[in-house]
Amino acid sequence: MKKILLPILSCIAVLGSAFAQDRYIDEVFTDVSVETDINYGMNFSVIAASQGVPYVPTGADVNGDGVADIPALNFDLFQPVGDTETERPLVIVLHTGTFAPIIYNGNPTGMRQDAATQMICQSYARRGYVVANLEYRLGWNPGAETPAERGASLMKAVYRAIQDTKGAVRFFKKDVAENGNTWGIDTSRIILSGQGSGGWVALGYASVDKYAEITLPKFLAVDETTGETTALIDTAEIGDWDGYGGAFNFVNHPGYSNEVHMVCSMGGGIGDLSWLEAGEIPMCAVHCPTDPVAIYTTGDVAVTGAGLITTDISGSYDVMVKANMLGNNDVLASVNAGSDVYTLGAQAANAAAVGMTDFGGTTVGAPVDNVFPYVTGNPFEASPWDLWDEGTVENIALSLGFDPGYGTAISQNSLGQNPDMGIAKSIAYVDTTLGYFCRRIVRATNLDGLSGIEEIETANALEVYPNPASSVLVFRAKEGNIKSIAIHSALGELVQSETNLSSDMVSYNNLNLKSGVYFCTVEIDGQMFNQKVIVR
Repeated sequence: MKKILLPILSCIAVLGSAFAQDRYIDEVFTDVSVETDINYGMNFSVIAASQGVPYVPTGADVNGDGVADIPALNFDLFQPVGDTETERPLVIVLHTGTFAPIIYNGNPTGMRQDAATQMICQSYARRGYVVANLEYRLGWNPGAETPAERGASLMKAVYRAIQDTKGAVRFFKKDVAENGNTWGIDTSRIILSGQGSGGWVALGYASVDKYAEITLPKFLAVDETTGETTALIDTAEIGDWDGYGGAFNFVNHPGYSNEVHMVCSMGGGIGDLSWLEAGEIPMCAVHCPTDPVAIYTTGDVAVTGAGLITTDISGSYDVMVKANMLGNNDVLASVNAGSDVYTLGAQAANAAAVGMTDFGGTTVGAPVDNVFPYVTGNPFEASPWDLWDEGTVENIALSLGFDPGYGTAISQNSLGQNPDMGIAKSIAYVDTTLGYFCRRIVRATNLDGLSGIEEIETANALEVYPNPASSVLVFRAKEGNIKSIAIHSALGELVQSETNLSSDMVSYNNLNLKSGVYFCTVEIDGQMFNQKVIVR
């Protein structure tokens, strides 16, 4: 079997730092500040259902011991120290955990304080982003009697987490509108970055937007006596996909938009490929073809100890095939045609994955853009970025009342999927993941200064440098000859014009322009191309 080993990914991390540093792509800040436990809302939890009280508020003290044993809807806020920008893109990070609390989920991870999740947040912040590390509601019943009931319970958990995340987006937009933008966020650039089950939330957030999508036949229960069908997700009970309505749903920050602009998924899945439709936001992913839970292509979801949970869940490969086909990722074409080490690494990994059999038994097909398959050589690898400390896991288990050794056993069992787990491996995969994601975030949210498809076409046909410029500005046609150049100020005034040209390169060595933004129109063999230039 072909495989890309960790040393190759480690080289990617090293090579990526050897070139010029660009904000939002590379780590350009050294220090990061963190504010913890900021409350963004409340809702009804089902985590205490085993105690007979299925609907209690998040943050509640169910046991009456003075300690909140139902996690509150909080987030931790990461931002770069020394940053002078006042409007920064927001990345909302959604942690892993199979929608159950750590230890209870049988895993040594599953909270926003996980080591890998913290590294992801820190790394985004060092690249210049504001990062909200979000807590969302947990709780489902893997022990339900039938696969339909188990699947319904899991889908409700995903659904509730989507509602919470939308409430958080509205929280930030409300803060900008009413509180003076506490954290200096540009709400026109909000990115969801989901890890494991958080990837499921991010992908569902971007694609579930109508009742028909949650009442597909596989999301219906059939009464064996009467033959009547009922929706497994009852919006009258838990509200709609935006978090509105429902007898047991609290609407957080109504009246504000919950629009986001990019989704990045680390090993996530989607309830049904039909959820994806043309015109939805761009998305990209990293994913192990060997993932035994979130199948790389399309397959059934099964959990150890619970058996079959639900059928026909699609992972990153099939999701990106369809998203690309629909044109939703067209904006990323120039990045995928690039030669950065992360894109080249993804292309090599895609080639290596061709012909593999994923955990669901499907043969992986032709390479696909916007997904980086992590082919590690470990037969059940799902999240090579994960990192945990055995002693810490044991202490968490003891604090929850489990017998001595229980947490240690969970740690040891999880090494079956990640046998070479360690800090060097985790750092390498986090760096590679964000190196891959951030180039696509920059393009999808126009952080590279390209305003649309016309400027993408310009970038493929014309080089304009340096940009920002001062006294020197060079135009170079990648193919053909430049025939004319017109430069207009931001107010529309023509400040420079050249006609009757016939050269593949034109240089201005004394611009003598005031500082500001200028718009250049360049004719190359009868075609017009536009480029924005900043003069300092």
